[in-house]
Amino acid sequence: MKRFSAALALVLLVFAWPLAASAEEIISSYHSVIEVARDGTLTVTETITANVEGNQIKRGIYRDFPLTFVDADGRRSKVDFDLVSVERDGEEEAYRTEAISGGIRIYTGKADVFLPRGEHTFQITYETGRQIRFFDDHDELYWNVTGTEWAFPIEEATATVTLPQGVKSQALDVFTGGYGATGKDARAVEEGNEIFFATTRRLRPQEGLTIAVKLPRGSIDRPSASRENIWWLRDHLALIIAGAGLVLVTLYYGRAWVRVGRDPARGVMVPRWDAPDGISPALVNYVDNKGFSGEGWTALSAAALNLAVKGHVVLEDLKKAIVITATGKAGAEKLPTGEATLMRAIGAAGGKLTIDRANGTKVEAAGSAFRSSIEREHRGKYYRSNTVYVVGGVFLSLIALAALVIFGDLSEESIPLIIVPVFIAFFVSIFAVSFGKSFRRGSSLTRRIMSIVVLAFIGFVLFTVFSSVLVVIFSVTAPDELPLLFAVGGIVLVNVLFFFLMGAPTPLGTRMMDGIDGLRQYMTLAEKDRMNLQGAPEMSPRHFETLLPYAVALGVEKPWTETFDRWLLAASAGAAAAAAYQPNWYHSDSFGPGSFGDRIGGFAGSMADTMTSSLPPPPKSSSSGFSSGGGFSGGGGGGGGGGGW
Repeated sequence: MKRFSAALALVLLVFAWPLAASAEEIISSYHSVIEVARDGTLTVTETITANVEGNQIKRGIYRDFPLTFVDADGRRSKVDFDLVSVERDGEEEAYRTEAISGGIRIYTGKADVFLPRGEHTFQITYETGRQIRFFDDHDELYWNVTGTEWAFPIEEATATVTLPQGVKSQALDVFTGGYGATGKDARAVEEGNEIFFATTRRLRPQEGLTIAVKLPRGSIDRPSASRENIWWLRDHLALIIAGAGLVLVTLYYGRAWVRVGRDPARGVMVPRWDAPDGISPALVNYVDNKGFSGEGWTALSAAALNLAVKGHVVLEDLKKAIVITATGKAGAEKLPTGEATLMRAIGAAGGKLTIDRANGTKVEAAGSAFRSSIEREHRGKYYRSNTVYVVGGVFLSLIALAALVIFGDLSEESIPLIIVPVFIAFFVSIFAVSFGKSFRRGSSLTRRIMSIVVLAFIGFVLFTVFSSVLVVIFSVTAPDELPLLFAVGGIVLVNVLFFFLMGAPTPLGTRMMDGIDGLRQYMTLAEKDRMNLQGAPEMSPRHFETLLPYAVALGVEKPWTETFDRWLLAASAGAAAAAAYQPNWYHSDSFGPGSFGDRIGGFAGSMADTMTSSLPPPPKSSSSGFSSGGGFSGGGGGGGGGGGW
């Protein structure tokens, strides 16, 4: 008998072993009860029986539920959702929720409590609204019962729909399979105001059950106009916040610009052959550009040339370097601030400052001291940047963008895409402003501002077209979200534009700018027009050299040297004599034979580039770490999926 019992146990063990080994985590039963209220609210109770083996399901399951849908017009809208209760095996169960892309995830259980193996029944009850679809001739419940994103197979999925009293369906339909499938592996039975649906085959992972119930028009109360307005505001809250932010930021900057940013009325510009108030070439560059151009190296080049012309230094133009050597000239002449600072830098270098890559650190220090000295003495005297107002606009913009992120209920896909218009708008604005500032200085303020605005608008239109194409081709975001991206980009564009437009010259600066424009015009006039100016000095080497540093400061050294070159050829009665001309403050071995304009003009115009190229490279940062018409299953409201944790 004992032998028989042992043999029977062995046989049972042999047959039971494959069953134990093949135990898997599955959903043996998925039943959903959907109660449809007259006002369209759905009360849904999902009862999910799952086999727990401690593999994926350790503490409980999670259920993903979408909170958005795409309406008939292709717009993304939000549904109402209220989690009522979570139970396990007939008892109240702990749970937590977290936001996911376009929805909510519900976790059952606790992180420190592991479930025993075997079957467990989870019950999740929630209320959701805005799920009924309204058509001209009928109402419709189109409901994704299980969702198509479950990680486990579902042995049987069923659903019971309870309609309002007195309401009967006009037609029923079912869809099974993966997302987009149109399988019919389910049956439907209607009795009174209840309809029962059940699958007729096992659903594999990522397969689900979707049902459709056609109801007579008027079965469900249609939302009132006020309710639809509330829904519209909620659906477009992000756009409203971004649009309001754009309007507020624009109004703020517009008011601030009218108050402090408008340039004073310009005077009458007439050609002149000297700098207003005798200011230095470096200061001419500073006033003309409302700050330094080319990070100050153009002004420094003009200062070095002016020192050379006045006999304080000698310039040596070598093939790969420029050498500035002090002459030791003494005198009572007080040098302008920038030139005095440059002379101290030359003295600190032993009386000879070599500008090449080997001395890049010294050149950088000299440039920094030069800029700082002029800024300290003249900041706010000729031009006010009105930085406080710009900071206020940036702060207001940050508040608007923060409100958008916090209260706009953006999807995870939308938040990264907001970065795209920010960067594009920034670079479009920079391009527009740079181009607008390059307009000839004599242009009116209105014309220059309009050129900036028009170019920015054109760039933004191109960005709009680019974004629309990107959406259509790659489906990076919903088309209805494009206005949101444009509003965000508009906020950035307004900030960048007014960053450049907010500054304004002082009355003294305006008078200086009129004089500077007259000097620029004189140096670019045709020879016959210059000769017709009453009281204008005759061209001579001394006159040319005196104004050459100013020509460099204003970027007109080429026409000025060409004018002198033509005069020199005519005055010397021969090209050989013209080529032999050489000022005592300038020595060169980097240029071959040619006109004086080719030699000194090219050198003067390239000094700033030589200085810039001599600077040490910026410190390298560490790597960021970055490396390379009909229905279907999964359609309608509801849906989502789930898994274990």
